[in-house]
Amino acid sequence: MQDDIKDITIIGGGPTGLFGAFYAGVRQATCRIIDSLPELGGQLTALYPEKDIFDVGGFSKILAKDLAQNLIEQGTQFGCDVVLDEEVSEVEREGDLFRLVGRSRSYLTKTIVIAGGKGAFEPKHLKVPGYHELLHKGVHYFVKDPDSYQDKRVIIVGGGDSALDWALILKDKCSELALVHRRETFRAHESSVVALEEALASGCISLHTFHEVRAIHGNGTVDGITIYDNRTDVDTRVEVDAVLCFLGFKPDLGPIKRWGLTVNKNRIEVNQLMETNVAGIYAAGDIVEYEGKIDLIVTGFSEVTIAVNNAVHSMNPSARVNPGHSTNLPIFKDK
Repeated sequence: MQDDIKDITIIGGGPTGLFGAFYAGVRQATCRIIDSLPELGGQLTALYPEKDIFDVGGFSKILAKDLAQNLIEQGTQFGCDVVLDEEVSEVEREGDLFRLVGRSRSYLTKTIVIAGGKGAFEPKHLKVPGYHELLHKGVHYFVKDPDSYQDKRVIIVGGGDSALDWALILKDKCSELALVHRRETFRAHESSVVALEEALASGCISLHTFHEVRAIHGNGTVDGITIYDNRTDVDTRVEVDAVLCFLGFKPDLGPIKRWGLTVNKNRIEVNQLMETNVAGIYAAGDIVEYEGKIDLIVTGFSEVTIAVNNAVHSMNPSARVNPGHSTNLPIFKDK
């Protein structure tokens, strides 16, 4: 149907995609968000809703789930269509339009903005006995409800930002909390490492560096874990109620790799206008690659603003790329 053709279809409903929907509304372009997850918010809601975010302008800190809710309210205020739990498998050219082929139906659009984060959320799994058998039965790779670990004995496996962040968040809830890391150094923000050192000194957290997981134990639910010193191969068994594995995620663009875009190491190459090599398809956020790229939420906001404004200009060359300051735009006069 003609009225089902959107000016801009955004692939991805995370922070970058939501801000893109907002800017499409600012430019009075019809918009649709398509996301493979069952809810908007991307990683903010799916992986770390209870984590504090410190590097978004205007907030000294804000919970990820609250930032997501603010972005959802902002991004959908102009009435963009939202299609959830849908994966676009193919993109086909039809004259001046693109047809996006999903699982249940297809979608017509004039332009596309890909804002799919790092692609599919595929966690790195521990290849040890008991991991898959007890996954979601005491073994987890994300935390939905920190209060569920109140007075529990917990081991966190990993040495990156997520491992340290959750150790610091849960340290005052758990009856016992230990961090297991295969090396002595951490791949986390300096301030998190300093906070961890303070927690170790106060006895809130115990630390097992140069240790790895040998096996996870339990019958229906976790009741223990065996770790070993990777220098001596000596085993230690620890009684625990939960094992949280923060080993990172494997980037996978999934079907996007078949869309004819220039891809380099699981990232889409774009120019300074956030254009891909395919006219009419733009990209923004963690999924893109260019010289000087920095993976931050605020960077995604800037990139998707550039993408949307250039998409509007490509559809209507008489439309300015730079819309001007929001305080002067007619669309906000009644707000």
